Amino acid sequence: MNNNNMQEVINIIDSDHVGVLSTMQGNKPHARYMMFFHDESQLYTATNKKTHKVEEIQNNPNVHVLLGFDQKGDKYIELQGKANVVNDQQLKEKYWNDQLAPWLDGPNDPDYCLLQINPEHIELINGNNETTIM
Repeated sequence: MNNNNMQEVINIIDSDHVGVLSTMQGNKPHARYMMFFHDESQLYTATNKKTHKVEEIQNNPNVHVLLGFDQKGDKYIELQGKANVVNDQQLKEKYWNDQLAPWLDGPNDPDYCLLQINPEHIELINGNNETTIM
């Protein structure tokens, strides 16, 4: 993976925080919109510990993420990886934002956790439908 492609992936994550997270519910995919953040090579999304996605990830950590498509033919990424539930208070404070308030009572909410996604395969698709695999 060259630095230009990785920087483009980071730019997409930085500019398009909302994407689709797919987990496995039994043997069927289960997709939902989530807000994503990154730290180095890992992706994070906030959730409530009592959600189906947490249970699904505990049963099968394989996930798929789509980020960046805005119907203008711009670049987007598809990411496959393994997710795990993280309860690190420093990370929860770092990634807390007020848009999470409808679901959680703040960074100290005992039900607040993060899903940490470790990418195993990233595809960067540009506006010409050309794919770069990383």
